[in-house]
Amino acid sequence: MTNCHWIRQDPAPGTRILRFRGDTQTFQLKLSEPRRGNAWLRTNIGYARIKRREIIREVHCDEAPLERDWFDTPMNRIDDRHFRINLPLCEVGHFEAKCFFAEDGETHPRWPQGSNTTINVEPADTCSANIIYNAFVRQFGPNKSGQFKPPLDTQDISVLDKTGYTVIPPSGTFRDLVKELDFIVGELGCRVIQLLPIHPTPTTYARMGRFGSPYAALSFTAVDPALAEFDASATPLEQFIELVDAVHARNAKIIIDIAINHTGWAAGLHESHPRWLVRNTEGEIEVPGAWGVRWADLTKLDYAHRDLWQYMAEVFLTWCRRGADGFRCDAGYMIPLPAWAYIIARVREEFPDTIFNLEGLGGKISVTRDLLNRANFNWAYSELFQNYDRGQIERYLPGALEMSDEDGIPVHFAETHDNPRLADRSQTYARMRTALCALFSHVGAFGFANGVEWFATEKIIVHDAPSLSWGAQPNQVPFIRRLNALLRVHPAFSDQCRLSLIQAGEGNHVVMLREHPPTGTQLLIIVNLDDRHPTRAAWQAKGSVKTDPGFFDLLAEEKIIATRSGELLTVDLKPGQVLCLTSDSTELDPIQKAPLRFLESPERVLRQGLRAKALDVFTFFHGIGDIGAFNSDLASDELREDPIRFCRRTNPHSHESQVVTWQWPQDRHREVMLPPGFFLLVRAAEKFRARIIDNHRTVGAEDSLPAADGSYFALFNPLLPPKSHRQHTLKITVFSAEGFLHREAPLLLLQNPEKIRVQQYFLRNELVRRSLLFLGTNGRGGMLRAGVSWGKLKSRYDALLAANLSPDNPEDRQVLFTRCRAWLVYEGYSQEIGDDCLTSFRVGRHSKGSWDFRIPCGQGESVALTIEVEMMPDQNAARLIFFRHPADNKNQRLDDHHPVQLILRPDIENRSFHDTIKAYQGPENQWPASVTTEPNGFSFWPKGNCRLRMDISRGEFTPEPEWHYMVHRPLEAERGLDPDSDLFSPGYFSIVLKGGRHETLTANADDGSEPSSNRLAPFADPGPAADKANFRLPVEVLQDTLNHYVIRRGSLKSVIAGYPWFLDWGRDSLIFVRGLIAANRLKDARTILQQFGQFEKDGTIPNMIHGKDAGNRDTSDAPLWFFVACRDLVKTDGNDAFLESTWGKRTLRRILLSMGHSLKQGTPNGIYMDPDSALLFSPAHFTWMDTNHPAGTPREGYPVEIQALWYTALRFLSRIDSTESNSDWKRLAEQVRSSIADLYYMEKIGYFCDCLIGQPGTPAKQAEQDDALRPNQLLALTLGAVNDEKLVVSVLGACEELLVPGAIRSLADRAVERPLAIMHHGNVINNPHHPYLGRYEGDEDTRRKPAYHNGTAWTWLFPSYCEAWAMVYDKQGRRSALAWLGSAMRLLEHGCVGHVPEILDGDYPHKPRGCDAQAWGASELLRVWLKLSLP
Repeated sequence: MTNCHWIRQDPAPGTRILRFRGDTQTFQLKLSEPRRGNAWLRTNIGYARIKRREIIREVHCDEAPLERDWFDTPMNRIDDRHFRINLPLCEVGHFEAKCFFAEDGETHPRWPQGSNTTINVEPADTCSANIIYNAFVRQFGPNKSGQFKPPLDTQDISVLDKTGYTVIPPSGTFRDLVKELDFIVGELGCRVIQLLPIHPTPTTYARMGRFGSPYAALSFTAVDPALAEFDASATPLEQFIELVDAVHARNAKIIIDIAINHTGWAAGLHESHPRWLVRNTEGEIEVPGAWGVRWADLTKLDYAHRDLWQYMAEVFLTWCRRGADGFRCDAGYMIPLPAWAYIIARVREEFPDTIFNLEGLGGKISVTRDLLNRANFNWAYSELFQNYDRGQIERYLPGALEMSDEDGIPVHFAETHDNPRLADRSQTYARMRTALCALFSHVGAFGFANGVEWFATEKIIVHDAPSLSWGAQPNQVPFIRRLNALLRVHPAFSDQCRLSLIQAGEGNHVVMLREHPPTGTQLLIIVNLDDRHPTRAAWQAKGSVKTDPGFFDLLAEEKIIATRSGELLTVDLKPGQVLCLTSDSTELDPIQKAPLRFLESPERVLRQGLRAKALDVFTFFHGIGDIGAFNSDLASDELREDPIRFCRRTNPHSHESQVVTWQWPQDRHREVMLPPGFFLLVRAAEKFRARIIDNHRTVGAEDSLPAADGSYFALFNPLLPPKSHRQHTLKITVFSAEGFLHREAPLLLLQNPEKIRVQQYFLRNELVRRSLLFLGTNGRGGMLRAGVSWGKLKSRYDALLAANLSPDNPEDRQVLFTRCRAWLVYEGYSQEIGDDCLTSFRVGRHSKGSWDFRIPCGQGESVALTIEVEMMPDQNAARLIFFRHPADNKNQRLDDHHPVQLILRPDIENRSFHDTIKAYQGPENQWPASVTTEPNGFSFWPKGNCRLRMDISRGEFTPEPEWHYMVHRPLEAERGLDPDSDLFSPGYFSIVLKGGRHETLTANADDGSEPSSNRLAPFADPGPAADKANFRLPVEVLQDTLNHYVIRRGSLKSVIAGYPWFLDWGRDSLIFVRGLIAANRLKDARTILQQFGQFEKDGTIPNMIHGKDAGNRDTSDAPLWFFVACRDLVKTDGNDAFLESTWGKRTLRRILLSMGHSLKQGTPNGIYMDPDSALLFSPAHFTWMDTNHPAGTPREGYPVEIQALWYTALRFLSRIDSTESNSDWKRLAEQVRSSIADLYYMEKIGYFCDCLIGQPGTPAKQAEQDDALRPNQLLALTLGAVNDEKLVVSVLGACEELLVPGAIRSLADRAVERPLAIMHHGNVINNPHHPYLGRYEGDEDTRRKPAYHNGTAWTWLFPSYCEAWAMVYDKQGRRSALAWLGSAMRLLEHGCVGHVPEILDGDYPHKPRGCDAQAWGASELLRVWLKLSLP
């Protein structure tokens, strides 16, 4: 390193500086003469996490720290000799920095002379009023006021003591202390409650004193039960947390005392870790001591053991998780600095603002400063309280002031538990020393032991419970309140102050000048240290000190006239008198206006917290570097006014705010998603604290800040994106008027979208946690639906073969082959094949699934068996392949040449897929006679036109009929349906398998017209499916998924709306077509559009087709989706050729124009255009939210998405109509767009009304706004009916609360002004003013139907939110939208693998409900994924 005299740095090299989080630090470099080159700052500011992890890894991995936290940051050139940089201080910790100059043409940088500049950064909320009340919980018991009289006299107690009995009087409890918090915090104004140790203490063995010493901890993580009331509803730990909550509710902190250099005798560590004890050469356990005193009730710990460091770090973290804000570290100087550095780094990884208060009174001041500076302690006990006269203070205090400017904050305790009571000398003395410590403190770091306020005289004996003189008269309660008010409100007691001793002359007095340069305020603190004699105090009247002799005392509210004597000012002081003098009497105003109860944080503390958070936001978006013109004070105001708007303005990369909101209490039951790079904004009407937990580890912790509107918020910094979607937990404590509420809520951290893959292969441990389904289809409406738990049935729709026997149309599904139970037999040893043997499951392409088993066969050996199940394309047939894997010399595998026998017993039925079988109703007698044994199998042909044939490739079928009665299906029980059905098994198949061989079981259904010899082609593959991909790209999976829904209907195609129970629906099919078009499957799209277009009549399209019946046309949106799909196809084609397709006697163009005119003039089923607004009227239950009987969502009137679709239809008509009507379509489209903006947007609540409610004939302008927040308005954004960016942003912000992973709630969990009453048999069955229902379960009419569109989350509309987001936020927003959209990929790995369910519960855990596999959910997911993935 080359040091140069011609380079100067400010602050000078070697300087140490104390700052607070939320501050900034400026560095300047000055050259003695102009030179060409650039200046840089080499620093670790902003990289505390890297440093902490190096410290941690050194202990965990024995990995030497390599100072990876140092980086070079460019400085700004001011002129040809000056450079400057202003860095944000966003992290608590110890940092260093030094400027250097890189001259052009030189290879080595030039440095200013001297060592690095040090910046020690403290938590933001410690910048002012750090007023500590040191509480000994035990003293808040019966003897608190000195009135306790034991039931036994002293002589009786003495007798018991001498005879070996343990006599322990009642102790104060946490709840006793809680009762006094309004006094301690509210009246006195203390901001920190510091507790003496609360651990269990010895009560018999090695007990000291009457109670035992709290410093003789038997467990560092347990709570002394003596400090709790016996309460069957709350453990001692829970009662401690009651205290924590009560402190936090009053905006105060709680610090607990932990003495980790020793334990009490017989502590738990003696048993679990005896090697951690220090023993002398004779093997005796050593006891610690100080000041020549040995504490015989303690045992010393040996910190040569690094695993002890790790244990203690977990101790501190445990208390942090319980709510502790910091720690008094008793005799901390006895612990090696590297151990403290490690412990504090571990704690700060999870709780960065934790306060570590060093009690180092028995050690050297150099050790204290070193621990503050290098180990990262925050506070340290000052020794002012044991410096009594002027000479002692003049020798001690300058060093303490220097420490407060450079290393950490010295806390001036007026009195501690280790010292005699001040009032024991005199009340005047106690008052003087209390004022001295308070008014001489740095950033209000002042403390006192309980009882000081009452002039208590009994010394605190930690083994006992002496009186606090609680309530005594006279007392200094008002005086301490005045002192604390000064510390809280006067700027001269906050940060950025200069403190100096300026006393002069003779006499036992001291004078401190306190200056606050930012405000220009000055105070003189004048103290007569003699409580028995008056004195004349003198100070220099020159320099920055005010020379006018007129002052005002802020303590007594009196005018004070000083006497000028040459260069000195003097004032006469009574014994022990203390003055706090100002020249500006208006400084008394904020003190007099202080609240009666100090239950809010000081404004200076709040301001610093807001500044710190504003800098967090700025630094995240701009990185570590010069903040330029950023004004953190103005930014904090903006943040307080509107955190989302502030983040949006600060983001230089996009118009996104990159903020996700979590609202209390609505979002307790919603899994809120966090895309990469997004902040989490937690809001509540009351104060709260919140943490984000990742697998028991805290990754974010925030106290709420007051917002401008009177509510509270906390803004969590973005977390690192996980490798895959990862669930976290939000733990929140809300301090409401009704009590303190602890709640947990789920969060989902989303991975980077480009990393998303869909799982296809599942191991046993995953299968245990997931209830997976496999779906196979045949392109004709039939299905194979099997649970991954082999042989178990959860639903009446589970079937290995559910056939659609119509050769032309999807009409019904007939369940024929339900399950196949199986056993492996070897040498008489039989093992059922099921979950106990399952090792993995894989879903393959083309309706194939495979189950892998490892089946024990005795003698410690096993057989590896795969069962592959496949539904055959275009056939009502299923094939099961049983493949025994070769042993391949693997240990504990049965040799290949040893054959095993498989017993396969099919359970069969003959029923419509919605029905159940009751054997007693006829099948019990009829079905056995309907079985015919055939070569290698059987046929089953009961009455009707449905026949099942099953055979085995090589093996035998043995007739042996049996019934399984009342087979329970739990999913039907959840749905309030009959859950029990009977199964028939005609016999069993028996096959023999050697290693490397396979056999095939085939099930084939027909109407009986095919000859028995017509069997499936033999299986020719050498084993199970060759598709071995464990993960696949989302597009690949979704492309395959679409194949399951496209079916043959006559000579054209149609779409199965969903499996297991839907057939083809018009609306669903037309929405599905958009996905086909996006996937470039245009041929299928054309035939499906033709299928529905050919049925067009008078502007209507079938709502559903059943067989050949297309009469159900009760839909207002299906015709409009037909327009949208045709528009998409024409756009993709790039020409109008498709419009000239002839369907029947009309071209598609004529069909579309006819539909437009019919909709405009009115359709036979009641759809018409309102002439004034051009909006389209929709009859009740005509939209996709069509729940009826009972009517859940009638939406009669003008639904918002119908208008968006109508707008799109009009725009498309204006393009394809070459007649004079062209301009009319355009005019109507613009009228619709204008009407949507004018009639639907509700500015007060920031979103569009869901429907203008009105009966037929009601003009849109007279219809009633429905204020329910629903997602339908998103289609107005994605279809272009709303293009005002301000409105789009507002709607997206409102609809955010509807999002759940992979789906969007149909209704917000919030109150509505316009009630929605759901009637059933004349009774209201919901809450009309809060109609949200979060679970879709139970009875159909009273529970499921009311929830179906009133809270249930839908998958098909969820991609529209992502699409709208990308549309408004463009390139950067596209990545966020893809991350949101990627949450739906989790659904492909749960439930029915590879498919998207119809709905999810609106409430967490958002269980999939409805159809397991829904067509439009998959197609919309694919369509938007493809759209957002385009370059």
